[in-house]
Order: sequence, then C-alpha cells, then structure tokens
Amino acid sequence: MAVWASSMAAAYGDRPAIVDGERVYSYRELDEQSAQFARALGSTGVEPGDVVLLHLGNCAEFHVAYYGALRVGAAVAPVNPLLPEPELRRRIEETGAVAAVTGQQQFDTLLRAQADTTVGLIAVVSDEAVRGGNPATMRFSDVIAGQRTSFIPATVSPDDVAHIAYTGGTTGISKGVRVLHRNVLANVTQMCGWCAGTQLVAGPDGLVTLEPIEGLDIAGVVPGTGSTIVVSPLFHAHALINTSFLLMCGVTQVLSGRFDPARALKEIEQHRVSYITGTPAMWHALAIHPDVASRDLSSVRAVSCGAAPVDPGTLDNLRRAFPGARVAEEYGLTEATCVVTAVPLVADVEYRLGSVGLPVFDTEIEIRAQGDPSLVLGDGEHGELWVRGPQVTDGYLGHPEITAQQYVDGWLATGDIAHRDADGFVYIADRGRARS
Repeated sequence: MAVWASSMAAAYGDRPAIVDGERVYSYRELDEQSAQFARALGSTGVEPGDVVLLHLGNCAEFHVAYYGALRVGAAVAPVNPLLPEPELRRRIEETGAVAAVTGQQQFDTLLRAQADTTVGLIAVVSDEAVRGGNPATMRFSDVIAGQRTSFIPATVSPDDVAHIAYTGGTTGISKGVRVLHRNVLANVTQMCGWCAGTQLVAGPDGLVTLEPIEGLDIAGVVPGTGSTIVVSPLFHAHALINTSFLLMCGVTQVLSGRFDPARALKEIEQHRVSYITGTPAMWHALAIHPDVASRDLSSVRAVSCGAAPVDPGTLDNLRRAFPGARVAEEYGLTEATCVVTAVPLVADVEYRLGSVGLPVFDTEIEIRAQGDPSLVLGDGEHGELWVRGPQVTDGYLGHPEITAQQYVDGWLATGDIAHRDADGFVYIADRGRARS
C-alpha cells in the first residue's frame, strides 16, 4: 500500500480525487501532498512500524495523512474524533502512537489525552494559528509546506500492519484490530473484481494498475469515471476500505459531512454521482424524501447497502428513486477488513430479498452449530457464520485470549447468526448474538 498514492496518480493524473467543500484535490495533488507528509513524518523520526493516530472527521487531510503514513511504512490508527478524553488516551497508550493528526475542534481533547505519552508530532488541521501543545505541534499545512513532492516509499512486508481499525464495541469494549497490508490489498482486490470487473496488477515499475477481468460485464463501478458521496465516517473500517477501493478505481470522493437526505440528493445531482453506499436506514430516508421527484438521479448505477437487510418497502422505494441502479447488499466486519459477502455488480445475478449476497472471490464460509463449532450445518440451517479468506485480519491488539477464541486455524468466528441457501446466498439473522 506504500505505492498506492503514486499508482493512482499515474493512472488518473489531474482527475479529481477528493472534493471537500470548495477544495478539490486531484489524484496528482493527493500523491504529492501524501509524499510531503511522508517526508515530514520521516524528518521527525517516524520509522516503519511506528503508529500515526488519525483523530479526524471526514476531510481531505485524512486521505493525505493516511496514504502519507503508509508511504513511510507507519501503521495508521484512525479513531473517532468525538471520543471522550479517557477513551482517546487508552487508544494512544495501547497503540503507542508517536504522531497524531487532529482537527481544530478536537485539538484540546487530544492535547490533554496525549500528555506524557509517546506522541511527538501533532499536526492540526486548522486555518488558524495553533496555540499550545509541545514544540512539535504545528498546523497540518505548515507540516507539509516546503517538503518535496516526491518520496521513495519504505519497503513493507505483506505481514506488516497497515492500520489498526477499532470495532464498534456493541458487545463489549471496543478493540483494535490489526489489519495487515495483505488484508487491505486482498479486500480491495476482491471489491474491484466483484464491483468493477477488474483486478489489481503490479507493473515492472512497482506501481499497481487495474486490468479488466475477461468475461465480466460491468454493471457497477466503471474505472476512471463517476463519483460517490462519502457520508460514513472515514475512521470506520467500511468507509476506509470502500474509499481505498473507489479511489483505486478512479472514482471521485465527494465528502458530504453528516448524512442529510436533502443535501445528499442535491450532491448526487450536482456531482453526477454513480455509486452510493450506506445503511438501509439512510436509504429509506433518501428514497422517500420529497426532493426525489425533482432531482435528476439518473447517473446512479449502483446502491450498496450494509449493516442490516433491506426491507421490501425500502427496496421498492430505492428502485423507484434510482430506476437505472442496481441494489447490492453486502456483509462484512472489521475483523475481516471490510467485505465478506456481496451481491455481484458484474453479472446478471438474480436479486434475492434479504440476502447479503455471495462470498467474494477467494472467500469461504461455513455455518457452524452454536456451542459446537466442530459441527458444520447444512443449507437452510441457522448457526454461527465462520469465514476464511485473505481478508481475515491478524487479530486484536493486546487481546491474545480473545484472538485465540475467534481466530481458529485460519477461520474467523464472526459471532453472527446466519444461514445460506442451496445456491450459496447468505442471509444474516442476527448480528453479534452468537457470542454475546
């Protein structure tokens, strides 16, 4: 992943990569600024294997910092910028973060939380002068100013940690998941194949390019075209990986802020959005909004839904609001990087109401009896969903006992209750109940 920003710039150049309000960053600018941030990190002593904390909401600097940290060989720890001080300090201490990027509104909380910890450099995304902090506290723009716009990326291993993704903590304390470079590469590759009919190929120059998979008709993402609105927080695993997938496909990311149906519909029309992803609750609010009738939504080719099944009423409303789009439900979890199953967007697959689709490429699933994981159940039988594939992560940071319980012989116990039909389509009955 250390070469991804350069790879995307080589493929898409001056095409818009990030739209953040009035600011537009091309793929070339994203590459150059992430190189500048990598140089800045290196100049302050950040080395491969160190951790850079991203304490940010959705903004262009999040992407610059994420890819810049990866270029220097560091691991990234994205955290919720609204965390209370004690929780933020816990994340700093357990990750051992040596640098942090924060926003002006969250700066004071970070400043208190990082006192007497390993954090050195603090880069603050702000238009105003930064007051307080340690001698290495600077505005983000000043951190990268004057740095060269090229950078030879660090050599990383597929087994090095790319980022530490925190779980939602719905059934207990939030835990950091060690997501390796090979996990991200695998899951983005799976999404490129499943949703865009392409595969990632390493070239002789060390950069990564997309090549079409022969025989797959694209009904979803068309590389090098279109845009998407980003409403989910980038510190969340789904948004982070989905963004990497779409940026690799050359899809412009429009940062929309907190979800608002009217604003989302306006931005879909304004930016000719082709791909949208979110939750059924979001799409229900969007599809029944009165502005649907007056907005031109014909550009939307695909609507992706996760977190819960889409109810029949919402599905009908979505089809009316976006008559030219396919609805693709998916299922994933932080411990599997992001996506495990999805409705393919590259084939004429019959939509099955309530299903989260088929396992993506190179992914196996089993439905095992609750309380007896040695017993694999048959079609139509409900049990705990287990997953095996290259996207299954390295386990929990600082929790070896829980890791040993849920990561067994290459398989991940998801804790979710599911069944599958005779054709392999997966249906989620309950999330997080098998082990709660």
